[in-house]
Amino acid sequence: MGTLEYTAFTPPAAPGAGEGLPETPVPEYRNARTIPERLLAMTLAAARPGRLRGRFAGLDAVHYPLTIALPRLDVPTVVTIHDLQHLDHPELFSRAERLWRARTHERSAREADEVIVPSQFVRRRAIEQLGLAPEHVHAVPWGVDHERFRPGSEEREPFLLYPARPWPHKNHDKLLEAFALLRRERPDLRLVLTGGGHEGRPVPPGVEVLGLVPGEELASLYRRAACLVFPSRYEGFGQPPLEAMASATPVAASNIPAIAEVAGDAAALFDPDDTEDIAAVVSAVLDAPERFAAAGPEQARRFTWAETARRHEAVYAGLT
Repeated sequence: MGTLEYTAFTPPAAPGAGEGLPETPVPEYRNARTIPERLLAMTLAAARPGRLRGRFAGLDAVHYPLTIALPRLDVPTVVTIHDLQHLDHPELFSRAERLWRARTHERSAREADEVIVPSQFVRRRAIEQLGLAPEHVHAVPWGVDHERFRPGSEEREPFLLYPARPWPHKNHDKLLEAFALLRRERPDLRLVLTGGGHEGRPVPPGVEVLGLVPGEELASLYRRAACLVFPSRYEGFGQPPLEAMASATPVAASNIPAIAEVAGDAAALFDPDDTEDIAAVVSAVLDAPERFAAAGPEQARRFTWAETARRHEAVYAGLT
């Protein structure tokens, strides 16, 4: 990547996370899944700032690509804020989760020298909600793996694909209502759900739950699906629609700002709170998929990981 040298500092639970970069384990950051575990890990890390300063000695800058509580260092810092959903939709978070995000998102963003976000939507919200100086907030869109997510020779099958965990903002309930409307006219249509967390949840006829799937299987599902349907009410970016477009899969998605940024004119957008609108837009895509199948790859070519890396390096260069 460019002319800069990198070291990946990884927690003990994630060996290999640097994906080829030189790695240094950081035991001060413990693996944590629950809110109490995260608070304990954050406290322990904060209690040992001297050790962290020692590990980071000699570096020109430190970037935290996952939003965590920043230790106090004598090194310029960059933090990535992926979204501010806890401020836009606090009703979806417990008090403990809001406290956690206040420390890891809000305070970290204010303490960092530069902030990277994945979309203009998150940039606007970070400036408005956190009072950040606009010149220090950089919208750097994610890329897509064009080798994995690409048009293929597989025959399209009569199913809709929705890759998402069943979190409240992912809006599965409205999707299932819309799917029931679609099945009245298209009884052979299926809905395939991927992502963990669906286990034990009742599903209506025509719905298949695959759970977590490997990357290559997900890529195959994209290439075989008649349409990606993405009814999420809130996103900081829009990775599944981007992967689907790169795969020449027609996309019907929410008309929320972050998805509209990614999709441009290459997807059909609907109101995620309007069941009939979801069904009508998906039906229109199924009736005329060719336009979206052609426009998707062209739109997706605007998003590459090489360009994402180049724009990150431009932020780093401004620190040194």
